[in-house]
Amino acid sequence: MLNKLINPEIQDLLIKKNFAVLKEIVDELELADVAEIVADLPENLRAIFFRILHTNLAADVFEYIEPETQLEIIKSLSNAEAAKILNEMSPDDRTSFLEELPSSVTKKLIGLLNTEEREIALSLLAYPEYSVGRLLTTDFIAVTQDMTIAAAFDYIRKYGNDSETVNVIYVVNEQDILIDDIKIRTLIFANPNQKIEEILDKNYISLNVYDDQEKAIEYFKKYDRVALPVTDSAGVLLGMVTIDDVFDIAEEEATEDIHRFGGTEAIEEPYLNISLKRMIQKRAIWLSVLFLGELLTASVMAYFEEEISKAVVLALFVPLIISSGGNSGSQAATLVIRAMALHEISIKNWFFVLKREIMSGIILGSILGILGFLRVFIWGKYLGVYGEYWMLTGFTVSFALIGVVTWGTLMGGMLPILLKKIGLDPATSSAPFVATLVDVVGIIIYFSFAFFLLKGTLL
Repeated sequence: MLNKLINPEIQDLLIKKNFAVLKEIVDELELADVAEIVADLPENLRAIFFRILHTNLAADVFEYIEPETQLEIIKSLSNAEAAKILNEMSPDDRTSFLEELPSSVTKKLIGLLNTEEREIALSLLAYPEYSVGRLLTTDFIAVTQDMTIAAAFDYIRKYGNDSETVNVIYVVNEQDILIDDIKIRTLIFANPNQKIEEILDKNYISLNVYDDQEKAIEYFKKYDRVALPVTDSAGVLLGMVTIDDVFDIAEEEATEDIHRFGGTEAIEEPYLNISLKRMIQKRAIWLSVLFLGELLTASVMAYFEEEISKAVVLALFVPLIISSGGNSGSQAATLVIRAMALHEISIKNWFFVLKREIMSGIILGSILGILGFLRVFIWGKYLGVYGEYWMLTGFTVSFALIGVVTWGTLMGGMLPILLKKIGLDPATSSAPFVATLVDVVGIIIYFSFAFFLLKGTLL
């Protein structure tokens, strides 16, 4: 709401080139609010806006902007102006920006960096795409264990201004190997003449630079930290990962899972920014796969064509049967995938999940089976809708529901675990995918019960 009120004023000041007043307004705003203002500005005014900001503020604001807008701004600036912003950005945010760009653009922008920042950028981009190395920042504070508390504070005052956080200070030995971390409050209340080594408890948590980013998310949740140190295989401190970067990754992971669970490829761009062509490409693949799966349902229906022609009443309940199986499967898949994401269950719990989903399926199927039978009973006995064999039809629907719902819960519960076992994303067993599998088998279950119970009467 604030930005909607300020934006027209900002645009007017930019057009009139009243930069002095504009700077006063911007200085009173939070960085995130300034970033929103930039995103809402017309493209021709964004570059002008960035040129009036001092370098540090421009870099800070730039880090809050979406990648697509970041690239537009960089392209609109001169090489010298772009270099100032890129050199001032924190290494982790710069890596996040550069890794989203085409390789030719990344190469050009890296060439604008100074020697020191170029080496840092290249080293971070060299780590595997989804590793912790892509998240780490080299802007941190580390002291040695032989320093006194007073000397450590002098060091922090001198070099700590560039650190992303000073809530935690890392302690290294002469070989830069991490040996502990200290909360800043511990230093504040310690005797200034004490040595750092005297207040160490050697109880710290760290990440390896090659760890998967999901492990970083897990550690931040488990240990409730704002930052975690990152080391190499030898224990040498390379940098740290901060909570803001982990939040971004967690959001991306959740978005990917939701997209896949909904039966579409993961979409990295915002809905309003992605082109129609790109959207169609992402959705068409899964829709085609699911359509081919549904063709199996049509083939199974054709196989039972003779039975349907003899007892047309059976066709009335096909949507009821297969939708119940699909819904139960979707429920089970949702619960299991979420439990796996929260590390409540793992592959080793497969037998527990198997037993629970079979029991759940039988109980839920029985509930629906009773409801289904009551429907046939009321309509058949009092309205005469289903003919003289309405009782057998009711039993067919009832038993089929138990079988199909049990099969649905079993598939929904076990498919995510199976996919995890073979190294795929459990979210790939999306609700539509489970529903397609359940549809095919559900038809077979339904007509098998019909053939057994109605043979000699309707069939």
